[in-house]
Amino acid sequence: MCNLSKLKVCYIAGVLGQGGAERQLFYAVQALRQRGAAVQVVSFERGGFWEEPIKNLGAEVTWVGQDRSRIKRVCRIVKNLQKQPADILQSQHFYTNAYACVPALFLNCRAIGALRSNGYFEVRQSGRVGGRINLFLPKIIAGNSQSSLHYAIKRGVQRSRLFFLPNVVDTDRFSPAADPPQDPITLLSVGRMTREKRFDRFITLVHHLRTNCGLNVRGWIVGSMQADKELRSALERQAAALGLSSDILQFRGSIPDLSAIYQQANIFILTSDHEGTPNVLLEAMATGLPVVATKVGGVPEIVQHGRTGFLVAEDNINELVNTVGELVQSPSLRTEVGRHARSYVEDTHSVHRLPKYLADLYDLALGNRTEQRAGKEYQNATPKDAGPAPMLHLALRGSNDHEGLL
Repeated sequence: MCNLSKLKVCYIAGVLGQGGAERQLFYAVQALRQRGAAVQVVSFERGGFWEEPIKNLGAEVTWVGQDRSRIKRVCRIVKNLQKQPADILQSQHFYTNAYACVPALFLNCRAIGALRSNGYFEVRQSGRVGGRINLFLPKIIAGNSQSSLHYAIKRGVQRSRLFFLPNVVDTDRFSPAADPPQDPITLLSVGRMTREKRFDRFITLVHHLRTNCGLNVRGWIVGSMQADKELRSALERQAAALGLSSDILQFRGSIPDLSAIYQQANIFILTSDHEGTPNVLLEAMATGLPVVATKVGGVPEIVQHGRTGFLVAEDNINELVNTVGELVQSPSLRTEVGRHARSYVEDTHSVHRLPKYLADLYDLALGNRTEQRAGKEYQNATPKDAGPAPMLHLALRGSNDHEGLL
């Protein structure tokens, strides 16, 4: 197995904001630093939420986003790595894959690309040409969901180039509350204010449970409101039209420490149209919350229907209402499902397992593992107890979306 203490790893990150990919970056840097690896992070953004926490781990953070020129950014990355060489150059976002792969052509290091969400969403967001470049340029791609890796294979990426790197959660920090809250039953949804999160469904759910089912529930929406301010206004108008006052439906904004918020809730709801392996879902499950989630992306890989949570079709509001309503009326069911959810996350997604996952990934990238074995590992990557399955000049042109390549 790869000796992490002897490795020098450089991560390429588009942003260091308060997102799921950035939280996973923090966990990875933390795991590597604890094992003695030398780590640096190159970012296009300065002053992001995770910059100081990453620096506090002993990793240097370098800003290369002085201007929007892709070629200049690549040159800055190369110049930085000439001063501080790395064995591994790893992209943290799909749209920064080429920024890892192109410098690796000039330097004596191995590049690793990233694939998040369900694959399709990431590729589409990067554009027709950019999506292909970022998908096919990396020799090794680490995907955080089986659905994203299946998508890559359907697009023609060789199985041997793919590695399943599951999201992890700090199960010490996110733990069950000593005394779960009672009435009113609090339904919690967490995520950035973007349209694919479908918070409109969550608002409709709260309305139906109170008006049609007569249940004493309230809803909390937690997450950054900066991504789409027009959406926030539209959701507030929806809530007002449904008669949901601010004490019944609350927009709580961005909260740095979510662990206490999970402990104050009774049921976690995820209503997204697109997902990979949602950090918030794992955090809620680690806290012992029963979860109800739409059956999208990598969600069915971690939610075992009827055991660690419940899956519903994204376009079936009646199914969502009936499932949540049953949980609201059954404290014993909430307790049982939450206990199984906590146990599952501890067994498969705990941050304590991350060093082993990273060592296996770097073994593959450094050529310490045969293609046949790597392919077999990908094929068997889903835990046995899991639920239902779930050219240089051209490459340096880019779109304005995501600050990525093409």
